[in-house]
Amino acid sequence: MQNLTLVSHHLCPYVQRAAIALSEKGVPFEKVLIDLADKPQWFVSLSPLGKVPLLIIRQPDRPQAVLFESSVICEYIEETRAGPKLHPSDPLLRAQHRAWMEYGSTILSDIWGLETTADAAIYEQKRAAIADKFERLEAVLGDGPYFAGRDFSLVDAVFAPVFRYFDLFDTIADTAVLANTPRVRAWRAALAERPSVRQAVDPDYPERLHAFLQRHDAYLLKAA
Repeated sequence: MQNLTLVSHHLCPYVQRAAIALSEKGVPFEKVLIDLADKPQWFVSLSPLGKVPLLIIRQPDRPQAVLFESSVICEYIEETRAGPKLHPSDPLLRAQHRAWMEYGSTILSDIWGLETTADAAIYEQKRAAIADKFERLEAVLGDGPYFAGRDFSLVDAVFAPVFRYFDLFDTIADTAVLANTPRVRAWRAALAERPSVRQAVDPDYPERLHAFLQRHDAYLLKAA
Protein backbone atom coordinates (compact mmCIF):
# COMPACT_ATOMS: atom_id res chain seq x y z
CA MET A 1 0.00 0.00 0.00
CA GLN A 2 1.17 3.50 -0.83
CA ASN A 3 0.66 6.64 1.17
CA LEU A 4 0.28 9.64 -1.14
CA THR A 5 0.72 13.34 -0.37
CA LEU A 6 -0.12 15.98 -2.95
CA VAL A 7 1.80 19.18 -2.26
CA SER A 8 -0.42 21.99 -3.42
CA HIS A 9 -1.17 25.70 -3.67
CA HIS A 10 -4.66 27.15 -3.31
CA LEU A 11 -4.84 28.57 -6.85
CA CYS A 12 -2.60 26.32 -8.93
CA PRO A 13 -4.47 24.78 -11.90
CA TYR A 14 -1.78 22.13 -12.34
CA VAL A 15 -2.39 20.90 -8.80
CA GLN A 16 -6.09 20.66 -9.64
CA ARG A 17 -5.31 18.30 -12.53
CA ALA A 18 -3.60 15.85 -10.23
CA ALA A 19 -6.29 16.14 -7.55
CA ILE A 20 -9.00 15.47 -10.13
CA ALA A 21 -7.17 12.42 -11.50
CA LEU A 22 -6.69 11.00 -8.00
CA SER A 23 -10.35 11.55 -7.16
CA GLU A 24 -11.56 10.00 -10.42
CA LYS A 25 -9.51 6.90 -9.63
CA GLY A 26 -10.86 6.79 -6.08
CA VAL A 27 -7.36 7.06 -4.62
CA PRO A 28 -7.08 8.48 -1.08
CA PHE A 29 -4.43 11.16 -0.63
CA GLU A 30 -3.36 13.86 1.77
CA LYS A 31 -3.17 17.44 0.50
CA VAL A 32 -0.55 19.77 1.94
CA LEU A 33 -0.85 23.44 0.99
CA ILE A 34 2.18 25.72 0.82
CA ASP A 35 2.72 29.41 0.16
CA LEU A 36 4.75 29.76 -3.03
CA ALA A 37 5.75 33.27 -1.97
CA ASP A 38 7.35 31.82 1.15
CA LYS A 39 8.40 28.29 0.26
CA PRO A 40 9.30 26.06 3.20
CA GLN A 41 12.77 24.58 3.09
CA TRP A 42 11.50 20.99 2.99
CA PHE A 43 9.62 21.85 -0.21
CA VAL A 44 12.64 23.53 -1.80
CA SER A 45 14.65 20.40 -1.03
CA LEU A 46 12.09 18.14 -2.68
CA SER A 47 11.07 20.17 -5.74
CA PRO A 48 13.73 20.45 -8.47
CA LEU A 49 11.79 23.24 -10.20
CA GLY A 50 10.43 24.91 -7.08
CA LYS A 51 6.87 24.40 -8.36
CA VAL A 52 3.75 22.54 -7.37
CA PRO A 53 2.35 19.96 -7.61
CA LEU A 54 4.56 17.38 -6.03
CA LEU A 55 3.35 13.87 -5.35
CA ILE A 56 5.17 12.29 -2.42
CA ILE A 57 4.93 8.51 -2.49
CA ARG A 58 5.63 6.48 0.63
CA GLN A 59 5.45 2.70 0.59
CA PRO A 60 6.73 -0.07 2.83
CA ASP A 61 10.33 -1.23 2.39
CA ARG A 62 11.13 1.38 -0.28
CA PRO A 63 12.62 4.87 -0.07
CA GLN A 64 10.26 7.82 -0.32
CA ALA A 65 9.75 8.91 -3.93
CA VAL A 66 8.78 12.33 -5.27
CA LEU A 67 7.18 13.08 -8.62
CA PHE A 68 7.01 16.58 -10.06
CA GLU A 69 5.22 18.02 -13.12
CA SER A 70 1.44 17.55 -13.29
CA SER A 71 1.41 15.57 -16.55
CA VAL A 72 3.90 13.06 -15.12
CA ILE A 73 1.84 12.71 -11.94
CA CYS A 74 -1.37 12.18 -13.90
CA GLU A 75 0.24 9.57 -16.13
CA TYR A 76 1.62 7.74 -13.09
CA ILE A 77 -1.82 7.68 -11.48
CA GLU A 78 -3.35 6.35 -14.69
CA GLU A 79 -0.73 3.62 -15.09
CA THR A 80 -0.63 2.39 -11.51
CA ARG A 81 -4.17 2.67 -10.17
CA ALA A 82 -7.30 0.69 -10.79
CA GLY A 83 -10.58 2.40 -11.53
CA PRO A 84 -11.91 4.02 -14.66
CA LYS A 85 -9.43 4.50 -17.47
CA LEU A 86 -8.55 8.16 -18.02
CA HIS A 87 -6.66 7.58 -21.28
CA PRO A 88 -7.87 5.79 -24.43
CA SER A 89 -6.46 2.31 -25.00
CA ASP A 90 -5.74 3.04 -28.67
CA PRO A 91 -2.16 4.40 -29.00
CA LEU A 92 -3.05 7.02 -31.60
CA LEU A 93 -6.03 8.35 -29.63
CA ARG A 94 -3.92 8.35 -26.48
CA ALA A 95 -1.25 10.42 -28.23
CA GLN A 96 -3.90 12.83 -29.48
CA HIS A 97 -5.24 13.23 -25.96
CA ARG A 98 -1.77 14.01 -24.70
CA ALA A 99 -1.43 16.65 -27.40
CA TRP A 100 -4.68 18.31 -26.34
CA MET A 101 -3.49 18.26 -22.73
CA GLU A 102 -0.49 20.29 -23.86
CA TYR A 103 -2.85 22.58 -25.74
CA GLY A 104 -4.64 23.20 -22.45
CA SER A 105 -1.35 24.23 -20.89
CA THR A 106 -0.85 26.89 -23.58
CA ILE A 107 -4.25 28.35 -22.67
CA LEU A 108 -3.16 28.49 -19.03
CA SER A 109 -0.13 30.50 -20.12
CA ASP A 110 -2.42 33.01 -21.83
CA ILE A 111 -4.68 33.13 -18.77
CA TRP A 112 -1.66 34.00 -16.65
CA GLY A 113 -1.06 37.01 -18.88
CA LEU A 114 -4.75 37.93 -18.84
CA GLU A 115 -5.02 37.90 -15.07
CA THR A 116 -1.71 39.54 -14.18
CA THR A 117 -1.33 42.35 -16.69
CA ALA A 118 -2.25 45.91 -15.81
CA ASP A 119 -1.92 46.94 -19.46
CA ALA A 120 -5.05 47.19 -21.62
CA ALA A 121 -3.27 46.21 -24.85
CA ILE A 122 -1.72 43.08 -23.37
CA TYR A 123 -5.04 42.17 -21.79
CA GLU A 124 -6.77 42.36 -25.17
CA GLN A 125 -3.98 40.39 -26.84
CA LYS A 126 -4.33 37.58 -24.30
CA ARG A 127 -8.14 37.69 -24.38
CA ALA A 128 -8.14 37.34 -28.17
CA ALA A 129 -5.59 34.50 -28.03
CA ILE A 130 -7.73 32.57 -25.55
CA ALA A 131 -10.88 33.11 -27.63
CA ASP A 132 -9.07 31.88 -30.74
CA LYS A 133 -7.85 28.74 -28.97
CA PHE A 134 -11.33 27.94 -27.69
CA GLU A 135 -12.70 28.34 -31.22
CA ARG A 136 -10.12 25.87 -32.52
CA LEU A 137 -11.12 23.50 -29.73
CA GLU A 138 -14.79 23.91 -30.70
CA ALA A 139 -13.99 22.43 -34.10
CA VAL A 140 -12.77 19.11 -32.64
CA LEU A 141 -15.38 18.55 -29.93
CA GLY A 142 -18.14 16.02 -30.44
CA ASP A 143 -21.52 15.84 -28.75
CA GLY A 144 -20.04 15.51 -25.26
CA PRO A 145 -20.64 15.76 -22.47
CA TYR A 146 -16.87 15.37 -22.15
CA PHE A 147 -13.94 15.77 -24.49
CA ALA A 148 -14.10 12.17 -25.70
CA GLY A 149 -17.85 11.77 -25.39
CA ARG A 150 -19.30 9.89 -22.44
CA ASP A 151 -15.98 8.94 -20.84
CA PHE A 152 -14.14 11.35 -18.57
CA SER A 153 -10.44 11.58 -19.46
CA LEU A 154 -7.24 13.33 -18.47
CA VAL A 155 -8.03 15.96 -21.11
CA ASP A 156 -11.08 16.85 -19.01
CA ALA A 157 -8.90 16.99 -15.90
CA VAL A 158 -6.70 19.54 -17.70
CA PHE A 159 -9.50 21.76 -18.97
CA ALA A 160 -11.68 21.84 -15.85
CA PRO A 161 -9.22 24.20 -14.06
CA VAL A 162 -9.00 26.29 -17.24
CA PHE A 163 -12.74 26.85 -17.26
CA ARG A 164 -12.83 27.47 -13.49
CA TYR A 165 -11.00 30.79 -13.94
CA PHE A 166 -13.92 32.13 -15.94
CA ASP A 167 -16.40 31.29 -13.18
CA LEU A 168 -14.93 34.34 -11.47
CA PHE A 169 -13.77 36.35 -14.48
CA ASP A 170 -17.29 36.28 -15.96
CA THR A 171 -18.64 37.97 -12.82
CA ILE A 172 -16.15 40.83 -13.27
CA ALA A 173 -16.04 41.58 -17.00
CA ASP A 174 -17.37 40.22 -20.28
CA THR A 175 -14.28 38.51 -21.67
CA ALA A 176 -16.36 36.91 -24.46
CA VAL A 177 -13.77 34.14 -24.86
CA LEU A 178 -16.53 31.53 -25.22
CA ALA A 179 -18.94 33.63 -27.24
CA ASN A 180 -18.60 31.58 -30.42
CA THR A 181 -18.18 28.13 -28.89
CA PRO A 182 -21.46 26.48 -27.82
CA ARG A 183 -19.90 23.02 -27.58
CA VAL A 184 -17.09 24.31 -25.39
CA ARG A 185 -19.65 26.07 -23.18
CA ALA A 186 -21.60 22.83 -22.78
CA TRP A 187 -18.40 20.96 -21.97
CA ARG A 188 -17.53 23.58 -19.38
CA ALA A 189 -20.95 23.21 -17.75
CA ALA A 190 -20.66 19.41 -17.60
CA LEU A 191 -17.23 19.59 -16.00
CA ALA A 192 -18.43 22.09 -13.40
CA GLU A 193 -20.92 19.50 -12.13
CA ARG A 194 -18.35 16.75 -11.75
CA PRO A 195 -17.66 15.99 -8.03
CA SER A 196 -13.92 15.54 -8.60
CA VAL A 197 -13.78 18.98 -10.22
CA ARG A 198 -15.76 20.72 -7.48
CA GLN A 199 -13.64 19.13 -4.77
CA ALA A 200 -10.29 20.00 -6.39
CA VAL A 201 -10.29 23.46 -4.77
CA ASP A 202 -11.27 24.81 -1.37
CA PRO A 203 -14.52 26.75 -0.94
CA ASP A 204 -12.66 30.05 -0.67
CA TYR A 205 -11.07 29.68 -4.12
CA PRO A 206 -13.05 32.59 -5.67
CA GLU A 207 -12.07 34.97 -2.89
CA ARG A 208 -8.43 33.97 -3.13
CA LEU A 209 -8.44 34.42 -6.92
CA HIS A 210 -10.05 37.85 -6.60
CA ALA A 211 -7.41 38.85 -4.06
CA PHE A 212 -4.74 37.65 -6.51
CA LEU A 213 -6.16 39.96 -9.19
CA GLN A 214 -6.11 42.87 -6.76
CA ARG A 215 -2.48 42.24 -5.80
CA HIS A 216 -1.50 42.39 -9.47
CA ASP A 217 -3.60 45.49 -10.13
CA ALA A 218 -5.11 43.44 -12.96
CA TYR A 219 -6.61 45.27 -15.89
CA LEU A 220 -9.41 42.71 -15.76
CA LEU A 221 -10.76 44.50 -12.68
CA LYS A 222 -10.74 47.81 -14.54
CA ALA A 223 -12.46 46.28 -17.58
CA ALA A 224 -15.64 45.65 -15.58
